[in-house]
Amino acid sequence: MIKRFFLFMLVALICLIAAVLIKTVSTGSRQLPVQPAAPLAIDESAAAQRLATALRYQTISRQGKAGLPEQSADEFKKLHQHIDQAYPLIHARLTRETVGAASLLYAWQGSDPKALPIMLMAHQDVVPVAPNTEQNWQQAPFDGVIKDGFIWGRGSWDDKGNLFAILEAVEKLLASGFQPRQTIYLAFGHDEEVNGLQGAKVMANLLQSRAVKLDYILDEGMLITEGILKGLDQSAALIGVAEKGYATFNLSATATPGHSSMPTEKTAIGMMSVALARLEDQQFPAQIRGVALDMFDTIAPEMHGLNRVLLSNLWLFRPLVQQQLAKSASTNAMLRTTTALTVIHGGDKDNVLPGQVDASVNFRTLPGDTQTTVAQHIHTIIANDAIKVSAMPSNSEPSPVSPIDSAAYQHLHRTVREVFPNTIVAPGLMLGATDSRHFSALSQHIFKFSPVRATSEDLPRFHGTNERISVKNYVEMIRFYHQLLLNSSK
Repeated sequence: MIKRFFLFMLVALICLIAAVLIKTVSTGSRQLPVQPAAPLAIDESAAAQRLATALRYQTISRQGKAGLPEQSADEFKKLHQHIDQAYPLIHARLTRETVGAASLLYAWQGSDPKALPIMLMAHQDVVPVAPNTEQNWQQAPFDGVIKDGFIWGRGSWDDKGNLFAILEAVEKLLASGFQPRQTIYLAFGHDEEVNGLQGAKVMANLLQSRAVKLDYILDEGMLITEGILKGLDQSAALIGVAEKGYATFNLSATATPGHSSMPTEKTAIGMMSVALARLEDQQFPAQIRGVALDMFDTIAPEMHGLNRVLLSNLWLFRPLVQQQLAKSASTNAMLRTTTALTVIHGGDKDNVLPGQVDASVNFRTLPGDTQTTVAQHIHTIIANDAIKVSAMPSNSEPSPVSPIDSAAYQHLHRTVREVFPNTIVAPGLMLGATDSRHFSALSQHIFKFSPVRATSEDLPRFHGTNERISVKNYVEMIRFYHQLLLNSSK
């Protein structure tokens, strides 16, 4: 009897190993076979100089007291004048509208009035430089210096690099006599860094009032990562097919104020501390599903070693993989609606019990979760009716998920592999918020991707110190947008 049991277990183990191996080797690649794009003659020095000049205009977004952006109108005017002078064909042949304070909406009329238009997006504004860190920059953040093969400055990566690469590509196509099949919109917001409510949202409402529908939209977003995904030797271009929602909830605890020599049993600070600790300890569960599952299914066949085995057999190893991914902040954020304790205010004197303590908790919601489910989660976890919970009015739901079996996604996939040879393309989930979220009523195909190469050493430069883009990569960005517009017109 015992021998039969062990024999059965051995056979079961052999079958399991065989199933894992068969699944691993039989999972085929999802990458499109392509030929490299034809060479494109670009004056690298002149193109780099046009971007460097744009970086000298301090188009900084700051959150105002009333929640509106406070910006320098003169800096945006200078940037607009630079665009007009640097790209004369665009200025002469495309229609341009200034929307809101400083957003720019261009239209390039297509030859086929029945074809749905497409839209390329970028934003003109940049984040401030953190106070007292200017001396840490190798090149001053607003000097627009080209040195050591890099274009240095705030906005070179986020997001004037994309904006000017688009302009370079369009100017190049105009000079060649190219006529797009479908109308092409270029939407350049001026307040993306402070939610885009006065720029992108107004442009979206304007187009919606004109009954415009778009085949696809491409905005800034995920990157071409190099050496970041373990087990993958090739670069990986992750195309954001959705972005997480943004949900900040304010918590307010009230109690009887008084002298610290006679504290009450329950203080406002104590109640709030318990509530916040519970929210941090009891977060939404991590799950490999939706966009994350599509990403891992796409990348798995391109990996080697143990990672390929694990990701090719999530039916068996899902709990183990989820546990490992949840240990890293970046991969953990792909798997769950995250909880971040960001603001707390309470008390102003060491011998006085405050009557009120306020805190803010920021959730980045996965597609499938909503502000309603987050509010329910908060109330359930803190389990204290003395703490009032309210949602911020600027919150937004997760975006719809754009399908990866669409022609629009295939255009992007093909273009990436034509311009960036030996690069793996996979869908991904955008963790931050972009201007494109305001356009969900205009298209079912909204993608977030920046053709920017990034290593782990580059990531801290995003919104950080020593932001830069290599001249070589900037030329690739121009080639990418040029090739994408050609592919989309076929």
